[in-house]
Amino acid sequence: MDQLQLDTRLRIGIQTIHRRTEPATAPWLPNIDELVELVELVDRSGYDSLWVGDHISFAVPVLDPLLQLAQAAMVSRRLTLGTSVYLLPLRHPAPVAKQVATLDHLTEGRLIFGVGVGGEFAKEYEVCGVPIGERGARLSEGIGLLRQFWSGEPVSHAGRFYGPFSDVPMRPPARQHGGPPIWCGGRSDGALRRTGRLADGWLSYVVTPEMYRASLDKIDAAAREAGRSVARFGTGHLLFTRIDDSYEKALDAATETLSVRYAMDFRRAAQRYCALGRPEQVAERIREFHAAGVRHIALDLLGPYEQRNEQIARFAAEAMPLLSDLRA
Repeated sequence: MDQLQLDTRLRIGIQTIHRRTEPATAPWLPNIDELVELVELVDRSGYDSLWVGDHISFAVPVLDPLLQLAQAAMVSRRLTLGTSVYLLPLRHPAPVAKQVATLDHLTEGRLIFGVGVGGEFAKEYEVCGVPIGERGARLSEGIGLLRQFWSGEPVSHAGRFYGPFSDVPMRPPARQHGGPPIWCGGRSDGALRRTGRLADGWLSYVVTPEMYRASLDKIDAAAREAGRSVARFGTGHLLFTRIDDSYEKALDAATETLSVRYAMDFRRAAQRYCALGRPEQVAERIREFHAAGVRHIALDLLGPYEQRNEQIARFAAEAMPLLSDLRA
């Protein structure tokens, strides 16, 4: 890859804050003490980051990601915080730019803004009054507007979806120069081309290491066609993970969780896409993704809600040391 300059060090994060995994039996009533306990656990266990997803309407309860990250930033002064991914086409980019610039300040510049189109739940687009067929084009136009607003300079724009408006300043500018890094999600060829043309990084999920490598090649080609040379291109992957005493036990737990979450039978997909089993099996799967170009793994730890902290601690104690050479 000529245009994408990748980091060498592997970083590992956790995807979840106030999000209930399924199945679960305890009442879902997020509270501040629970958040503090979780973020402190992730921080002291040696993880690098904390990520949250985004939906307006979903098969299971989900809270707003920007508000969750603002709360988490008060607990950890070290962790990188990120959205994986924020469904930008559902919103007008101007108020989003204000919210994210504010969050960039509240996190003291520790923010990665992952964006994507979603689409698995069409009613999200219906309720927001956005034609689902426009989601990719809206995302592309919105990314450019975010960067303009984050500069702090007056913005004028007349696009297909947004504007016309002229000389609109938004201050203060974002904390990070040029704004938080924008990492795009998506697996389609259109999403990969958009990433190469516009983004600072790529966030994938439900791909194999082989698919990841092939997708990076497509992103690199799109960057080359656009005349871009991207220094420090971020490569992330949301990896569904379950550590257990055997592969079979981990597969059963992963299938149960993901089948509820996505309202479909996920067993075959879990076998193909997840990192499952004993710590050494999970670590080996992560090594395969690293070899394919992933430099930031966000672990979505599967299983009952009540076992979430146990899974976070167990991965840190038993699997993370097996990856120490990649994280040095």
